[in-house]
Amino acid sequence: MISIKKYAAIDIGSNAMRLLIANIVEQEGKPTQFNKSSLIRVPIRLGQDAFTAGEISEENIDRMVDAITAYSLLMKVHRVEKYIACATSAMREALNGKEIVEHIKKKTGVKIHIIDGKKEAKIIASTDLHDLLKTYESYLYVDVGGGSTEFTLFSQGKMITSKSFKAGTVRFLNNQVTDSVWQEIEKWIKSVTQDHHNIIMIGSGGNINKLFKMSGKTQDKPLTFSYVQSQFNMLSKLSYEERITELGLNADRADVIIPASKIYLNAMKWSGAKQIYVPKIGLSDGIIKALYYGNI
Repeated sequence: MISIKKYAAIDIGSNAMRLLIANIVEQEGKPTQFNKSSLIRVPIRLGQDAFTAGEISEENIDRMVDAITAYSLLMKVHRVEKYIACATSAMREALNGKEIVEHIKKKTGVKIHIIDGKKEAKIIASTDLHDLLKTYESYLYVDVGGGSTEFTLFSQGKMITSKSFKAGTVRFLNNQVTDSVWQEIEKWIKSVTQDHHNIIMIGSGGNINKLFKMSGKTQDKPLTFSYVQSQFNMLSKLSYEERITELGLNADRADVIIPASKIYLNAMKWSGAKQIYVPKIGLSDGIIKALYYGNI
C-alpha cells in the first residue's frame, strides 16, 4: 500500500522564479520518494533591480504578481496539499522587499518568506545527497544563484560547515563582485578544506546543469575541471548573440553562464577538486524536503 502526497515550492531568486511540484511517495518499510511532477521557470531578473537601483521596479512587481497568481492556479489544479514560497538575495536586499511581500499576499493570498543566506544554505544542504555522499570522502557543495553562492562542506557523510557569499551571477554582470569578495571566498574555501584530501565537488544551479547537459554525460558521471575550463573558454570567445543562436541558450542564460562557470572553476581550484557531480537538485528540492520533514 502506498500513499502519494503533493507538495510544492516557490523559489523567488535573483535571476528567475520557479515553481516545483513534487509527488511524495510513502511506502511502509521503504524510504520516502520525492519525484518531480512539474517545474515551471519564469525569467524575472529581480537582482537587476535590487542590486543596482536598490528596489524592485513596478514593472517587475506586476510580473511577480502575475507569476504567483499563475502558480497558485497550477497548485490548485495539481491539488497541492502544502507549499512554501521563499525569496532569496534580491528580495532580502530590496528596500521595498517587505512591501512587496504584503502586496503579493493581498493580491494572491500567497505568503512569501524572505530567507537569509544562512537559512538558504541550510535548506539547500537538506537536499537528498545520500546517493552521492560516501562516508570516506569529503565534498564541497556549491550552489550558484543570481545574488549569492552557497558553499557547504560535507565529510564522513555529515555536514561540517556552510556559508553564503554575495557572489551571484547577476551581481557579477553588474560589476558588484569585487576582488575582496573573491579573496574572502578563496580564504574560506582553503581554510575549511585544508584538512580534507581529494575533495569532490557537487554543483547545483541552472548554469552548471546547462553545462552538464551540454557534455552529454549520464547523471552518475562527473564533469572534470578541464572540461569546465574548456567550456568557459569556449563560451567566453562567443558573443552574447552567438551563445543564443549557435548554442541555443535562453536569453537569460546566455549572459550569466560565464560568471557562473568562473565561480565553479575557482571553487574547484581553491579546494583542489578535480571533479564536479551535478545532481538535479536545488533550493526548490530542499524546500520540499524541509517542509515534509518539518525543518522549515
